[in-house]
Amino acid sequence: MSNSAVLSINTLLNKALMMMNLTSTHLTPKNLASSAQVDTDTVDKDINTNSAEEKRLSVTEKMLNYSPMINYQSHTLHYAMKGLGCLPTPVLESLVSYLKGPSSKQYLHADAHLRLILAVNGKLKTPLELTPMNELRNRFAADAVAMQSPKVWQQVSINTLSSLMRCAKKGDTPISWEDKIIANADDGDMTVRCYQASKRSYGINHNPDKTVMLFLHGGGFCIGDVDTHHEFCHAVCEQTGWPVVSVDYRLAPEYPAPTALRDCITAYAWLAEHCHLFGALPSRIVLAGDSAGGGLSTLIAQQLATPTEDAWLDLGMDGQDMFHLLERLPSPLAQMPLYPVTDIETDYPSWELYGEGLLLDHADVAVFDAACFDHSPLPRQHILNSPMLGNNSQICPTYIVAAELDVLRDEAFAYAKQLKAHGVPVETYTVLGAPHGFIHFMSIHQGIGQETGTIIEGFASFVRDVINTQLQLAA
Repeated sequence: MSNSAVLSINTLLNKALMMMNLTSTHLTPKNLASSAQVDTDTVDKDINTNSAEEKRLSVTEKMLNYSPMINYQSHTLHYAMKGLGCLPTPVLESLVSYLKGPSSKQYLHADAHLRLILAVNGKLKTPLELTPMNELRNRFAADAVAMQSPKVWQQVSINTLSSLMRCAKKGDTPISWEDKIIANADDGDMTVRCYQASKRSYGINHNPDKTVMLFLHGGGFCIGDVDTHHEFCHAVCEQTGWPVVSVDYRLAPEYPAPTALRDCITAYAWLAEHCHLFGALPSRIVLAGDSAGGGLSTLIAQQLATPTEDAWLDLGMDGQDMFHLLERLPSPLAQMPLYPVTDIETDYPSWELYGEGLLLDHADVAVFDAACFDHSPLPRQHILNSPMLGNNSQICPTYIVAAELDVLRDEAFAYAKQLKAHGVPVETYTVLGAPHGFIHFMSIHQGIGQETGTIIEGFASFVRDVINTQLQLAA
């Protein structure tokens, strides 16, 4: 890249970051939107006069070492990554090239903005095996929240809801949430975050589908919590009107497999008992989760439909108690695993195609795998660890979401194929150009945001079709 090209990119990037209040503090979130237009002619005229200032920081330094905003500090990354999308496409392409990111020929369906996000991630990422797990959890939690839109953290309390609804625009759905403490599988404390939507025309906590979602977060069974996936759960509640219960299950390596599965089944049992508080029926619980959480969803759906006694007896008395609990619980209405873990042993083509240079790579999988299974009371190849090994013939209707640029893509397809062979109603939705973990980009990348909304609406329609089919059969 020539010096003049670098200088122009430096100038445009500096302008972009200044608009987002990342390199100066004279702008606020209130006037951020009105300042989001880049006047490229003015910028080009400024190159000579500002050359001394622009040479202080390189392109990489500006992108990776920006100063946080004074306001909305915890969401700085949201404004930074979203704001970069306002840059002209040729500038974005030049930045991707400068950072040695993926080209459009490598990822045909990923636009320049998304490839720039991947390139920045590549520069920031450090090998997981070199990072203590607590530090990794804290970093992931901070980054995940920093990418979320501040508006999804604007809590709506019951006391202010009525006045807020009077002022809300038609179609707006205020969301409230509350963290509750319930018992985990070993009678310790476990947090669940409960979201509820309220419509002006129906009153508080109206749930027309009488449906509630149990959401299980991703993170390789080792990282993630209710905060890291808050934005997605908020969006589901907002778009569907369904209450959502997000589970903060225990993590490996402190609690190896199948602790997460046992905790999530316990949370499901709690929800089945208390679903009336959410205006839902026990027969209308839907499961959802991404990545590791998607794997947990598939395991729970399987074990609720056809509990495998021999597998649970491998855990002794605790396993026997869990088996008897499963026998008493209602089956879920449907499930939506997003880019799930379904087969921990087979190497599919996507494993080689997308195992390097993306958000989840071979080394990451190895770290998570060791944390989950090295000290597990069960062997790796066990029904309670790998959904594809169990009996999926009676599983609930399933809406599977796959990401094109994902090492786990083909095992999601293989899982869908297995369910279809059993006659299970299945729909598969593939997000082209998207990497593993793309729901974390839903408010910083326009295309991913649109796709995420389409996924939520698609699953809602899928579930409503299931409900209508059941009602027709019962008539």
